[in-house]
Amino acid sequence: MNDEIRAKEVRLVGPEGEQIGIKPFREAMQMAIDANLDLVNVAPQAKPPVCRIMDYGKFRYEQQKKEKEARKNQKIVDLKEVWFRANIEENDYQTKFRNVVKFLKEGDKVKCSVRFRGREITHAKLGQKILERVANEVTDLCIIERLPKLEGRSMIMILAPKPH
Repeated sequence: MNDEIRAKEVRLVGPEGEQIGIKPFREAMQMAIDANLDLVNVAPQAKPPVCRIMDYGKFRYEQQKKEKEARKNQKIVDLKEVWFRANIEENDYQTKFRNVVKFLKEGDKVKCSVRFRGREITHAKLGQKILERVANEVTDLCIIERLPKLEGRSMIMILAPKPH
């Protein structure tokens, strides 16, 4: 910017975006001073470097405003976890299933787990059936990011909401 530019000649762009042409650095700097604006190097790797006459403070302000707006619009995806049991009753299943649906509709990923206690681990197929049932009932809302897999004493499946 301004005196920090180290080039003998620059391709100059005016304050309205119009092409002025290749000018010596001193002449370009004088044009920026006459317009009461800054000379900003927008493409330093070009031959010759491209400089633009602009109000740098206003440019930085606009850029920060755009970044702030972009941060405000992005959605943070949380990973919610719902625990099932291998011998879960139907009403308990329905309650937990409603939670899975609610989390997916809010745009969060859901980690469905079946925790085995004691000797229940010998009946891992029961846990697999429960997770497959959940997956089948929410296929229209989500994609299965990770299929049911036994890890230690729990079987885990991860569901992600479908992009709209």
